[in-house]
Amino acid sequence: MDNTVIDYDKVLSQRIKNIKPSGIRKYFDIAESMEGVISLGVGEPDFKTPWVARREAVRVLEKGKTTYTANAGLMTLREECAKYFRRTIGVNYDPASEVVITVGGSEGIDLTIRSMISDGDEVLIVEPCFVCYDPIVSLCGGVPVAIETKAEDDFRLTAEELREKITERTKLLVLPYPNNPTGAIMKKEDLEEIAKVLRGTDIMVLSDEIYSELTYSGEHVSISSLEGMRERTVVINGFSKAFAMTGWRLGIAAGPKEVISQMLKLHQYAIMSSPTVSQYAAITALRECGDDVRKMREEYDMRRRYIVDAFNKLGLSCFTPMGAFYVFPCIKSTGLTSGEFCEKLVYSKKVAVVPGSAFGKCGEGFIRVSYAYSLSHLMEAVKRIGEFLKELDNDR
Repeated sequence: MDNTVIDYDKVLSQRIKNIKPSGIRKYFDIAESMEGVISLGVGEPDFKTPWVARREAVRVLEKGKTTYTANAGLMTLREECAKYFRRTIGVNYDPASEVVITVGGSEGIDLTIRSMISDGDEVLIVEPCFVCYDPIVSLCGGVPVAIETKAEDDFRLTAEELREKITERTKLLVLPYPNNPTGAIMKKEDLEEIAKVLRGTDIMVLSDEIYSELTYSGEHVSISSLEGMRERTVVINGFSKAFAMTGWRLGIAAGPKEVISQMLKLHQYAIMSSPTVSQYAAITALRECGDDVRKMREEYDMRRRYIVDAFNKLGLSCFTPMGAFYVFPCIKSTGLTSGEFCEKLVYSKKVAVVPGSAFGKCGEGFIRVSYAYSLSHLMEAVKRIGEFLKELDNDR
């Protein structure tokens, strides 16, 4: 027997081995390996971080402020986050005990789920949705339970669908609006119906509001602002999307102190504290970059209207998104699966998009296209997709 050989199948956790790789990364990696690809697959703003925030980061570096901060984040930043929530969603949080600064919104999601879920607990996940919720629940020993939304309902969660899925084991509802990948939003009246179902239960809500600033029809409404919901909701937000600060890796989690205190323990042991320079830049972003956010939102809105109209003209029925920076056109008319469509498109026309099936089973028959790219890129991509569709028709 060779004593140098390790049986990694025995070494590795069975739970992590059971987790599938992200369906988003596959097409991003294909695009990276080819020249001339227009990639509309990654949800990353094409804008630079506002200059005043970058300038503050440079100033902080020059002054050598590169030590750890408090585990929960700089108190000044937490105070600014509390002010931000007060003015945007009308909810008051104590910056000392109800706000923690995380490494991106993704860590906030991870902390929320891991702080609540034990073996056998059920987590209701509204789909289609971002890819991380299901794997995190599974790694905690929880049971992910999909609630499939439909295009005919504007991809909104309805009270009836929620009631049908609740059992005595239900612990948490993941409510991801504005939604990635569909761009759907929940209006106040929609959320009121959901709140009626949850009031009086011990079911918590993880409200992922990372796209809250990118709402194109009225103001964003958080379920935490409704009567009886603040105490049963953890709000996740951050700086990546609205402030074009993806690489700065900074998020916010806010909620009842009883939950946040447990999330902070996990954060202490796993992370210590979020990036110091990023935190100082974020303070400036919250104080001074409101106009920058508005300008970026206006540009996204223009792109949104263009891309929805373009897909509909191509014959791919496209739901009109009211938030985020994605469209979710239906490709069922082509006779291809979502995966087949995306693979053929990237290899034949060098346009990378993501199959809807990456965001849940009900996403099959759709593709996700990000419009966080310049109008010239979008126009060229639409042209190539049109050529691709014509070639498909000719091959039939």
